[in-house]
Amino acid sequence: MMKLLLTDSGIRNASVQDALVDLLGKPVAEANALCIPTAGYGGPYGDPGGPWRFTSGQSPSPMTGLGWKSVGTLELTALPSIDKERWVSWVREADVLLVNGGDTLYLCHWMRESGLADLLPSLTDTVYVGLSAGSLALTPRIGEDFVGWKPPTGGDNALGVVDFSIFPHLDHPDCPENTTAAAERWAAGISGPAYAIDEQTAIKVADGSIEVVSEGHWKLFNS
Repeated sequence: MMKLLLTDSGIRNASVQDALVDLLGKPVAEANALCIPTAGYGGPYGDPGGPWRFTSGQSPSPMTGLGWKSVGTLELTALPSIDKERWVSWVREADVLLVNGGDTLYLCHWMRESGLADLLPSLTDTVYVGLSAGSLALTPRIGEDFVGWKPPTGGDNALGVVDFSIFPHLDHPDCPENTTAAAERWAAGISGPAYAIDEQTAIKVADGSIEVVSEGHWKLFNS
């Protein structure tokens, strides 16, 4: 299994940064990154500015601007038109995948369509860092509350790489509806463990163990 750092809002504090370096096994300045902006196009509020800010390191959610040795862009919607051996080699050569926020089910759709979802289980030496939707994409389900773009198959199923769900942006001023009470209602409709996390929190998954890394607040439901 890949090493995962599932963040709410990027690398927001020293604790989450330390977790990232631990997963990488080397300094950020020695690691090669590929960023995946795709989810930023899919949501109802998506616009070209969001993916640009993400890829250029201008986003308020620190991801690509951390001082990587190199950063490349992997746009999933382009992959079906590229020779598979080429883009698979790009992914395998990267130390870390930085996966943008936006619309979770749109991202899941293109992870499947592009073939990246099938490749993920073999990337055992790669670190996957998700930002909001980039994190939710690896969960079993997101819940109806977070369905925006509707996949052709319907439903709220994500990729199920991990066995827990995530309620993001807990008590964030820009998401006044994302209260602890709302998270409790959401968790009641989600089977299995479910974490509500805020912008100072991430979930680290490595070697089968799960660790919540936080300088903010979070809550585990259905444990």
